[in-house]
Amino acid sequence: MQMNANANSATPGLRRAAKKGKIVAVKKRLKYRRILLKLSGEVLANRETGECIDPAKLAFMAERVKKIHALGCEVGIVLGGGNIFRGLAGSAQGVNRVTGDSMGMLATIINGLAMMNALEAIGVPTRVMTSIEMPKLAEPFIQRKAIRHFEKGRVVVFAGGTGNPYFSTDSAAALRASEIGADVLLKATKVDGIYTADPKKDPKAKKYGSLRYETALEKRLKVMDAAAFALCMDNEIPIVVFDFFDGNALLRVVRGEAVGTLVSDT
Repeated sequence: MQMNANANSATPGLRRAAKKGKIVAVKKRLKYRRILLKLSGEVLANRETGECIDPAKLAFMAERVKKIHALGCEVGIVLGGGNIFRGLAGSAQGVNRVTGDSMGMLATIINGLAMMNALEAIGVPTRVMTSIEMPKLAEPFIQRKAIRHFEKGRVVVFAGGTGNPYFSTDSAAALRASEIGADVLLKATKVDGIYTADPKKDPKAKKYGSLRYETALEKRLKVMDAAAFALCMDNEIPIVVFDFFDGNALLRVVRGEAVGTLVSDT
């Protein structure tokens, strides 16, 4: 029997093999194949309307993630909770620090569920895993299960911070990046990298193209906390700080282009 050259007539097995081969070929063009994307909760808010979670901003983020996921990039996400409640701010107003941090961790779970909904609405399979057990809403974080989700092509949102007070979501991002063996931690911000000072306040502020972990720690750069920098340094996970609202920045980063500021051991 003569084989029909039309791809539509191929057996399901051949189509799957062709698709798999295409994904592998695309992955070879990616510098970072498994990433941990750290998103600030504050970027979800709309200050003009007072909404804690702006559907338009959430959809924008989901579309950026979908673009790299379609290329075969394995994506883990950690979201902050500052758009809803920030533990440090609460303690300054009389809220017990442990209680405030617990409230902040719950806020990250709300954001995680919102992100899952936005991603699945555009066809991206997503799971939420949380360090605080709440089986009716999300899966408990289990390292081996998270890896399995990646192998099955799912985006994984890690919520609930580290599950402990006194640790920021930056630290949680560094911890999860280490646990899942991420190739890079991508810190998405409102500016296009790390500067010597706040570029919005100091017009003379200069942008760093790259930095060593030690330099970031010595200069006490506030883009991430010291614990997060130290954990990435110990596990040799590079950090890229970039402007997430640049529509093509995330795609360019995973391809290995020079975007934002790279923090590494070289």
